[in-house]
Amino acid sequence: MGANVAGRHQVVVVGGGFAGLNVTRALDGADVDVTLVDRANHHLFQPLLYQVATGILPPGLIAPALRGVVKRERNARVLLADVQDLDLDRRTVGARAPDGRLLELPYDTLVVAAGATHSYFGKDQFAEYAPGMKTIEDARYLRDAILAKFEMAEIATDPVERAEWLTFVVVGAGPTGVELAGQIAELAHTVLPRVYRSADTRQARIILLEGASAVLPPFAPKLQAYTKKRLEEMGIEVRLNTLAVDMDHQSITVKGPDGLETIRTGSRIWAAGVQASPLARMLAAKAGVETDRAGRIPVGPDCTVPGHPEVFAIGDMVSLGKLPGVAQPAIQEGKYVGRVIRDRLAGRQTPPFKYFDKGTMATIGYRSAVADAFGVKVTGFPAYVMWIFIHVLYLVGWGNRFGTLYTWARALWLTHNRGNLLISFQTAQRELAEGHTPVRPPTILPRSTRPPTPDAEEAIPGAPREVGGTA
Repeated sequence: MGANVAGRHQVVVVGGGFAGLNVTRALDGADVDVTLVDRANHHLFQPLLYQVATGILPPGLIAPALRGVVKRERNARVLLADVQDLDLDRRTVGARAPDGRLLELPYDTLVVAAGATHSYFGKDQFAEYAPGMKTIEDARYLRDAILAKFEMAEIATDPVERAEWLTFVVVGAGPTGVELAGQIAELAHTVLPRVYRSADTRQARIILLEGASAVLPPFAPKLQAYTKKRLEEMGIEVRLNTLAVDMDHQSITVKGPDGLETIRTGSRIWAAGVQASPLARMLAAKAGVETDRAGRIPVGPDCTVPGHPEVFAIGDMVSLGKLPGVAQPAIQEGKYVGRVIRDRLAGRQTPPFKYFDKGTMATIGYRSAVADAFGVKVTGFPAYVMWIFIHVLYLVGWGNRFGTLYTWARALWLTHNRGNLLISFQTAQRELAEGHTPVRPPTILPRSTRPPTPDAEEAIPGAPREVGGTA
């Protein structure tokens, strides 16, 4: 799209995730100019990020470029910029370009779909020791970190040191935590034993922590029980009613039914919670409304911000009828808002948003998953087939769909070999910077000097409140 047509209705969409992208697509051919602004130039299919982190899929299959996705929509353009301000009085969006210049984007209708980010439940210092996974960069970092630990285990000659390198702790047993733990287990127990000589990767210890009394807390008890049993069959230690209370670069301290325990490990991965994008709080402050504990902004039945009918907020950053923070609400809200904008321009009324629940599912490992769809609860291989179908269906572009199916067939079903386990000396060196090397006292390398949490009751819950998708 070139210059804006004079007099045309201007729509600014902030965020190119499921919600923002579906708004933009729904306005294809409408008498509006759409500007889609995002900090990344790609859409991200977040439910498959863990497969990038464990070397199954290359990033490009789940992260198509936004310009390519909307290239046929002549009334839409994409800007790579970081939104800094939302001026609801002047109806402008202030953003910063990569070179630092300031952009001012006027709008007649604003759609904010900025998604969610990690939540450490007030213990933000944990981010230094336990990375989360919300972006392609996060997944790449995590993949490099995991591979670096296996490489160091191959070099280590001390059995205790090697055991520390081969210990992986995942905090949070929601869908992301379960899927990630399952794939690390398959990587260690099935894929890598054939290629490492000194380190027996089958001895890897994968620990999954959960603060609640069951894995997959939002799921039905039948599915929870199956998931726990399957994880344990895969050699994963599932610790329920267990909280992460402290951590440093060499260990994590947990509080479980048997009290406090410090686990020596070189790998801690956070999958225990999310909070709304900071833009949700900014928008709430500008509109004079309060956010909830997760930083989400409340919206009306038509997804508009209270007092501002020209401003929509959708996806993971909003509170609307206790909808879960997964992909389906974001997709449906995006399509709905596109319809509302079209109806307004045509002078028509639009009924309130109504969510159609298509169910939830999670994969556990090779040929095993759980699904709760349309009132039917399925486990095992049938659920795995359902999971494959749904996830391939919601990928953007037939090329990515066929590419993903081919890569899965090669990596998971035919050869059990993953083609994206690449790391260099420089990358490993960066991952193993000072303070990250597992060492056993009384070595001269210092441990973290940060004191432990004084009150165990203020510990971080391992119970996840996390999403399978992004807004």
